[in-house]
Amino acid sequence: MPKLKTRKAAAKRFTATGSGKIMRRKAFKSHLLQHKSSTRKRSLSMMAVVNERDEENVRLMLPYL
Repeated sequence: MPKLKTRKAAAKRFTATGSGKIMRRKAFKSHLLQHKSSTRKRSLSMMAVVNERDEENVRLMLPYL
């Protein structure tokens, strides 16, 4: 069985927790920040769990995660 290739773009965006869940960054935190509240920006800085419907696709992109 040959080795499987990791999609490097996905490897830079997703990390795994100790329990096996996949974490991602939240969107809308890159620019146009002056009109967003501090609370909203703070919550956007936190990591989020990948939805269970998307998790299968992410695991196919990252076979050794």
